[in-house]
This record gives sequence, C-alpha cells and structure tokens, in this order.
Amino acid sequence: MSEALFNHQTVDLRKSTIRDLNTVLQSEDVTGSWEVRHPDGRHSIAVGLTAPIDVTIEGQVGYYACGMNQRANLTIKGNAGPGVAENMMSGSVHVEGNASMAAGATGHGGLLVIDGDAGARCGISMKGIDIVVRGSVGHMSGFMAQSGALVVCGDAGEALGDSLYEAKIFVRGEVKSLGADCEEKTMTEEDLDILRNILEKSGITEYDATTFRRYGSGRRLYNFHVDNASAY
Repeated sequence: MSEALFNHQTVDLRKSTIRDLNTVLQSEDVTGSWEVRHPDGRHSIAVGLTAPIDVTIEGQVGYYACGMNQRANLTIKGNAGPGVAENMMSGSVHVEGNASMAAGATGHGGLLVIDGDAGARCGISMKGIDIVVRGSVGHMSGFMAQSGALVVCGDAGEALGDSLYEAKIFVRGEVKSLGADCEEKTMTEEDLDILRNILEKSGITEYDATTFRRYGSGRRLYNFHVDNASAY
C-alpha cells in the first residue's frame, strides 16, 4: 500500500481501494481527521471504525456506509444508499443528503442525523441508537424498534412503529398509518426533555419539541394472547 495515497490523511478512492481505506481507518493507532474523496457510490465505506477520529466523505456512498461504527464521527456530504450506519454502537454519523432504506438498522447506540429524507424501514430493530431525520421517512420505519429514539421532523409513511417494543418515536408532521401495536402516547415532561436533548445534539434549532407527537408500544404483542391474534 503506497504511502502517497494517504498523504495528509486524505484518501482518494479513484487511486486507492475500499479495503486499503478501511484497513487504515480501522487500525489501532489511527488519529486525527480524515477526508475521503471520490466515493462515487461505492459500498462499505468507512465501516467498523473504533477510534475517536473524524471522517468526512466527499460525495455519494453506496450500501452500508459507516456501519458498525464505534466512537468515530463521520460526515457524508451527499446521499447514502441502504443500511447507512447499520449496527452502529457509538459515535455519530451525519448524512447531509437523503438516505435509502434501513438507515440506522439494528443500531445499539450513537447518533445518526439525516438532513434529507430517509427511505423505508428507517431504524428497523434499533436497540439504543438515536436517529434524527429532518425530512420524512418511508413505510415501516421503527419496525420492531427495541430502544432508543426515532425523531422525524417531516412526515412518516405507512405502518410506523410496527411491532414496536420500548423505543420512542417522535413525529412533527403527518403519519400515514400506524403499525401493529403502535399508538400515540401522551407527551410527558420526561419525553420533552429527551426530545430537546436529541434535537440539541443534532444541531436542530428550528423546531420546538412541543410541536412533535410521540408514539410508543401498546404492549399487546409482548406475549401471545388469543384475543390479540389479529394484530400479529
């Protein structure tokens, strides 16, 4: 691997490979800030990072960008394909464009911010991650979400929060329909504090927490009961 390709902590993916990039960013002694040029929609960019570094990706990315992140802070200056920030543990991922389906899927922690819209199944099976979408989300977002928070500043598609567990969903716009066992909840002061903190961390100052509605689990599907069979 040529050192010239990584001069000044800048990687040009027209001159290097994804494997070379990820090998450097995943190394135990990596430090500082990194810039990735010409991603050109390639898949699996900057995955599995464990060091507290800053990475800026200058353009569009394909599938599974920034997945399995721990501690790093990543910015994508463009749109992201399916599965961005999948299984993230900590740190942050900021998508300055739109995100395709399954953004933040199975995320255990950290913060994912999407400036545009997100596709279907945003936050599917989330397990502690906080996801903020400035735009709207597609159908079945929050499906089987276990913990964490999904914040939608725009609208939500069909079957929001289907089979939801204990994650909190906040939506400012319209909800096309709710999924099985998802229902609107009373917004408590604790909920407002949680939402305000997430909006502040996300750098969103244009929306007041009181303009959102909260959705959560009706807890009818935790254990099978014949009276609730039609909800499955």
